[in-house]
Amino acid sequence: MSVQRTVLFALVFALTCSVFSPAMAEEPLTVYSGRNESLIGSLLAQFAEDTDIEVQVLYGGTSAVANQILTEGANSPADVFIAQDGGALGALAAANMLAELPEETLRRVINPAFVSPEGVWSGLSGRARVFVYSPESLAEHGLELPNSILDLTGEEWKGLVGWAPTNASFVANVTAMRVLLGEEKTAGWLAGMIANDVQAYPKNTPIVQATIDGEVLGGLVNHYYLFRFLAEDPNITATLHFFPGGDAGSLINVAGAAILKSTDHPYDALALVDYLLSDAAQEYFAQNTFEYPLVATVDPPVDLPALAEIEMPELDLSDLADLQGTLEMIEDSGALD
Repeated sequence: MSVQRTVLFALVFALTCSVFSPAMAEEPLTVYSGRNESLIGSLLAQFAEDTDIEVQVLYGGTSAVANQILTEGANSPADVFIAQDGGALGALAAANMLAELPEETLRRVINPAFVSPEGVWSGLSGRARVFVYSPESLAEHGLELPNSILDLTGEEWKGLVGWAPTNASFVANVTAMRVLLGEEKTAGWLAGMIANDVQAYPKNTPIVQATIDGEVLGGLVNHYYLFRFLAEDPNITATLHFFPGGDAGSLINVAGAAILKSTDHPYDALALVDYLLSDAAQEYFAQNTFEYPLVATVDPPVDLPALAEIEMPELDLSDLADLQGTLEMIEDSGALD
């Protein structure tokens, strides 16, 4: 039996720890998902099968889905919003559209940094921003690993670093830099990277491939992309560097979930959130998407430091809501030219 099938089957038993009512409503539970169907669809289908709660899902980009909910307002048919990043959840929280989650649900999450300070959303899985690099290339160039993402503008890194300026996770990381470092310093970093001949790629996967192929020494990506390569070829020598000291380049963002205040199915909606925080669902994220589980009872994927060991910046993930402002800054920098 495959790992995925085993994990999903085990979800049946995790339900004994969840609080939900049998699905008696005539209408299905409506989920608006900013997560791709390939990452969350099988869990939602298994939830429906295990609970007899019918689920109807609308998929789209996280920002687009969040904006749709904001536009629909109190008339939104959405019961649950699943987001790919904390900023979108923060935008709905700021609009006072999210219901407060029970304390017992929020306590499942290992670190309060991964839940809403107001208790209106919960992280489901974690994604660490890292510098993927080739140890061989690092040695060939006589370089040491950078202590900060800001160091990559140095002359010694000229032409050796890759980034994906249109990627949503990169945009979230730059948004975090704006919050932590300010507008001027962040804009200066973007300009410095461009002046240092940073190599642009359309998304994270080609950056990892370019690192493996020696096109670049390394690049800025989410941690799990390397593990997708390692699943195919465990002999790949590329590895991950976590910027130390709470650096802005060591952001840990979350995929998360929230219940809309306007829901007509509060018990079923809570059942889904609890389901996604069960040990079996968290094991699914760890083993199938190579993300960090956010509960203490499930270990991260192999060869990753524990979340508690990562020196992440002190940041309210809800403050990453101004993605549009970041997109404008990136465009103004010339990174998209």
